[in-house]
Amino acid sequence: MAANKVVIQDLTLQYSDGTESLRGVSMEIRRNAVTVLFGPAGGGKSTLLRCLNRLNDLTEIKASSGKVLIDGENVLDPKTDVIVLRRKVGMVFARPVVLPLSIRENIVYGLELAGEKRKSQLDQAMERSLKLAAIWDEVKDRLDDPAAALSGGQQQRVCLARVLALQPEIILLDEPTSGLDPISTGKVEAALQELKKEYTIVLVPHSVQQAARTADYAAFFLQGELIEYGEGKTMFTTPKQQRTEDYIMGRFG
Repeated sequence: MAANKVVIQDLTLQYSDGTESLRGVSMEIRRNAVTVLFGPAGGGKSTLLRCLNRLNDLTEIKASSGKVLIDGENVLDPKTDVIVLRRKVGMVFARPVVLPLSIRENIVYGLELAGEKRKSQLDQAMERSLKLAAIWDEVKDRLDDPAAALSGGQQQRVCLARVLALQPEIILLDEPTSGLDPISTGKVEAALQELKKEYTIVLVPHSVQQAARTADYAAFFLQGELIEYGEGKTMFTTPKQQRTEDYIMGRFG
């Protein structure tokens, strides 16, 4: 099995209003690892994340070119089944968006939508995904309570569990802890370290410190350009590019 789950080739993208774009980005994303995309706002990190599951289709794009290969298949091909792709490549956003349903119903919602009717299968998937998201012990006795009654950190882990219930292969996270307290942030970060054993994870962190804590591999973006890519422990101690070092050291951004 190839070490790379995703191969991005010369990816260029520009929005209709000329904002945040990507310029000739080429990189590889390893399977069973946390790959962090970091850099100042407007650098193209979230744009790249959204290319991986075609969420950019929902925005006004002026021009795009290049390839995003997942297991060798170019997902940017117009013939790609986007519904299947988004099940394979799940996404967790910055703000937790729970459905106005119970905790249980939140987790199994996607499975029911996909046609799963068997209660035993739904219950099994729910318990498994809540455990993987490191929140089972906190909610197992209140599964029929509204998910909206949970704290922000708990809601975010429920959102992660909802993605996991669909058994994706890749999990995308766009600043998933930006609104969370340090304890909740720690729980999410710990969950990611466990999840990478089974999944490929791509994270846009909310700080350089989080990037350094979580990255197996790291990619530094600046104004739509990939400046440097390499192993996390090397990137945050001895970066090769001066601009990377300047950003990590807080000299700009």
